[in-house]
Parts: sequence; C-alpha cells; structure tokens
Amino acid sequence: MKQLTHYDIENNQQEFPITIVCDAIRTPENIGMCFRISESFGVSKIYLHESSPTIDNRTVKKTARNTIQQIPYDTYGNFEQLIHQLKEEGNTIIGIEITDKSINISDYDFTSHSKIVLLLGSERNGIENVNLVDATVDIPMYGRNSSMNVIHSLAITLYETTNQLKNFITSKVE
Repeated sequence: MKQLTHYDIENNQQEFPITIVCDAIRTPENIGMCFRISESFGVSKIYLHESSPTIDNRTVKKTARNTIQQIPYDTYGNFEQLIHQLKEEGNTIIGIEITDKSINISDYDFTSHSKIVLLLGSERNGIENVNLVDATVDIPMYGRNSSMNVIHSLAITLYETTNQLKNFITSKVE
C-alpha cells in the first residue's frame, strides 16, 4: 500500500446546486473551513453575514487555503431579506438545526429539490429565525454532548446531500 500525495489524486470535479448561508458565524476558523469543506463538496456559492470575519482576515485565509478563489461568495446584512430572495430564486431552505420538527439527515430526501440552501446557525444562538426555513435536519449523535461544531455539522450534511444527489443524478443518466 502506498499513501498518495495531492499530485497523485484527481477528483471527479462536480458542482452541485447547493448554496451555503452562514448565519452570523463569527469565528475566523469556521469561515475558512466553510470555504474549504464547501469547495471539497462542489458547493455553488456561500453567503456570509456582514458581521462575520471577512475573507481578508489572516486566519480565514490560512484556514481556507486557496479555496476562497475557487468558490463564489457574497455578503448580506438582512437575514430575512436574503432568505426570501433565495426562496424566490427557487431554493429550498434547509436548516442544519435541532428542532422539534427536525428530520434525521439520513431520512431526508435531498433529491426532491432542484436547488438547496443549507443554513448554518451560529454555535451560540442557532439559526436567527428558524421559522423561515422549509425544513430542518439533524445529525444523530450517540455521546452525551447534544451538539457539535458548526463546520463538522456542515461536513456531515454535505456528505449526505452530495451522496444522495450524485446517486440520483447518476441513476437519471443511466
């Protein structure tokens, strides 16, 4: 067995109809990792709140590596206005949040939507207005802790979402 280097690996590059909205994420490391993980999973666009650390932040740049140049992003100031705009553009808004209506992520059918927004709330307060989302998904956990880092949640959700979409797209082509 030989461990491969970055030069040995060629990914199947694919873009998915997924947008990420970071609702008041304040930690530079989380913003940087959002770019890095989103690029890895073929996300189309990222929205950052205007009070979030900017892409010029040294820690954001270091954590994101070069993915800031590889994925489109924009900033917003008014959460409700952005969510309404994204809905008007045909997106389904899915919050990654524990609510009394959350669906286990593996039971949620991401393939039933043509355009998806994954909404991340702040680690301290969650999603600003959870009543604006179309659905919420949660990740089953088996330890004592009831939550995880927002970027870990994003990574797990993107894995499940793109896995379903990839399989769905492949089966439609065949």
